[in-house]
Amino acid sequence: MLQCVISKPRPHWRREFEVNTLTPPMFHFHLDASDQLSSARAGRWVTPHGVVETPAFMPVGTRASVKGVWPSQLADVSTQMVLANTYHLALRPGEDVVADMGGLHQFMNWEGPILTDSGGFQVFSLADLRSLDNEKAVFKSHIDGSLLELSPERAIAIQEALGADCIMCLDECPALPSTPEMLSAAVDRTTLWAQRCRDAQSRDDQALFGIVQGGTDAEMRERSATGLLSLDFPGYAVGGLSVGEPPAEMYRTLDFTVPFLPEDRPRYLMGVGRPIDIIEAVLRGVDLFDCVMPTRNARNAMAFTSLGNVKMRNLKHQRDELPLDPACDCPTCTQFTRAYLRHLFIAGEMLGPMALSVHNIAYYQRLVRELRSAIRENRAQEFRSLHLAAQTPAS
Repeated sequence: MLQCVISKPRPHWRREFEVNTLTPPMFHFHLDASDQLSSARAGRWVTPHGVVETPAFMPVGTRASVKGVWPSQLADVSTQMVLANTYHLALRPGEDVVADMGGLHQFMNWEGPILTDSGGFQVFSLADLRSLDNEKAVFKSHIDGSLLELSPERAIAIQEALGADCIMCLDECPALPSTPEMLSAAVDRTTLWAQRCRDAQSRDDQALFGIVQGGTDAEMRERSATGLLSLDFPGYAVGGLSVGEPPAEMYRTLDFTVPFLPEDRPRYLMGVGRPIDIIEAVLRGVDLFDCVMPTRNARNAMAFTSLGNVKMRNLKHQRDELPLDPACDCPTCTQFTRAYLRHLFIAGEMLGPMALSVHNIAYYQRLVRELRSAIRENRAQEFRSLHLAAQTPAS
């Protein structure tokens, strides 16, 4: 378990400093190993709240909580970093409340690094509830119908008040498929907003990432990356994928997008995904991932295991005395049988989704941990083959 320093309240959290030329001094990315047969790499990203060994997976705590899981349980299964969402926290409880409570780290009692999304994904996912122009996005709250204006400057102000270690530029994530005109407009707006986010940033203890957009179009991805690289962000994300395109299209897009990103900065693939998607992206040079899949699938009685996916409501598990995954040492696998876990779901007991959430997050953390070892031993391609061979149809 990483040893981290608890964030303390800082009354004067907004400080002026020069942001346009250098990576914030508290952040360093060390490339430790590169796989000789792929673009996979293993590294260490130093942040104010601890070192993140990469490749790394971040469980999603949209509203400052990973659903059904205690912060201590996240740490117990080797979670290094978590994600929270700017849009949702601005609506409830409000970034001012979080700031008054000492920032996200103290508010949610999580000692490790935190990343906050900018609300850019909600520009895509809540398209029916927002209007959009080059100045800002305006949302109609899904909670009470009130309006939330989210400009680049406002997105940065909210994230500075929340106090995450890593913050994201506001971007436009276009739907797929999109016309060339729509992709071009989204890329230009994302670049414009990135410059405004860079200019608005005033904290030197937060790493601001630019987000490359462009759909699955190689020319648009190059145009987006080129515009962002001139802004010299301390890290770069690939957005606009895993939004309905086939996996092969996502992999193809990563093939021509990731090479544009600097080797000495962390690379983050947003909102991905399935275990095989993470492996494929790591082989293409990606370092950071997040996805709701481990906890969302757990709430729907589906477990990831070393032998394939398991549907816990199936009758075949009714008298099964075996652990959920014999290769896993998480609390769920060491304490409960498959029969008991099935009973929890059939009976509607809340412990079922909670126990499966802990296990699924443990599975993802073991996956990236084993990937890191495979990269250091130049066997990342072999790891992919073994993973695919071990997976059986859902049982």
